[in-house]
Amino acid sequence: MHSRHPRGPFQADDPVILLDRKDREYLARLDQRRAIAIRGGKIAVDDIVGKEEGSVVRSSVNEPFLVFRPSLAQLIPNLPRSAQVIYPKDLGPILIWADLFAGARVVEAGVGAGALSMTLLRAIGETGQLFSYELREDFAELAQKNVARYFGPAPNWSVKLGDVASALDEPDIDRVILDLPEPWQVIERAWRVLRPGGILLCYLPTVLQVKSLVDALRDDKRFACIETTETLMRFWHIKGMSARPQHRMVAHTGFLTSARRLANDQKDIPRAP
Repeated sequence: MHSRHPRGPFQADDPVILLDRKDREYLARLDQRRAIAIRGGKIAVDDIVGKEEGSVVRSSVNEPFLVFRPSLAQLIPNLPRSAQVIYPKDLGPILIWADLFAGARVVEAGVGAGALSMTLLRAIGETGQLFSYELREDFAELAQKNVARYFGPAPNWSVKLGDVASALDEPDIDRVILDLPEPWQVIERAWRVLRPGGILLCYLPTVLQVKSLVDALRDDKRFACIETTETLMRFWHIKGMSARPQHRMVAHTGFLTSARRLANDQKDIPRAP
C-alpha cells in the first residue's frame, strides 16, 4: 500500500488495523500524542512503534490484538465517512474495467469519503495524475483528510469543488470515472477531455439509471465497447468440519458501465442492425 511506511517495522503516523479475538477490525493511526482507545482499554502507541506487522499487542485491560498495516480491503469499510463508500468488491473490477495503469491521467467525480481516490492514486502511481470533482465541500474535506491520514502525501492529486458536467476541462485524459446519479449529463464533457481510446466508467446503484446511461451513450454515437457488469461476492465460513457460505452475502451494491471514446469524426461505425 502506498502509505508513509509500507514496509518494515511500524513507524509513527503509520495507519494500522487491529484485530481482536473475533477478527473484528479497528482502524487507527500511530499518533504518538495520544493512546489508541479500543474496547474499554487503551494501547500506547509506543507499544506498537518498532514492532513488525503481525505482532500481538495488549491493551490496558490485557486484551490481545493483532496489528497490521491495513490492506485496501480492510481500510475502505473502516474509513470515517458521511456518505456510502464504494466497497472493495467493486473497486477491484473498477481497476480492471477502467484499465488503470501507472502514469495515467484520471478524472473522478464525486469523491465521497475518498475510498476510490485512494484506490486510483495507488493504481496510477507517483507518475500519474488524479483530478477529483466534488459538489459538496464537506465531502471534499473529509476525503482529503482521509487520504492524508490513511494514504499519505499525494502531490499528484487535485480536488476541485464544482459540477463536473460543466467544469471539467483537463486535457488529454486517459480515464473518466463517475460515481454520480446522472452520469449521462457528463457525456459531452467526458468526450471532450478523453483522448481517443480513453475509457469512461460509471458506477450506478439502479438498473434504471444504467438504462438511461447506456441509451444516452448509444444515442451519442461517439463511444463504443459499451458494457455493463455487476459483481456479486460470497464469503465462506470454514471452521472444523463446517464449510458453508456465510449467512450474510455482499450481493448487489452497484453496476459498472464502461465505454471507449472513438477518434474524432468517425463514420461507418459497425453496429448491429
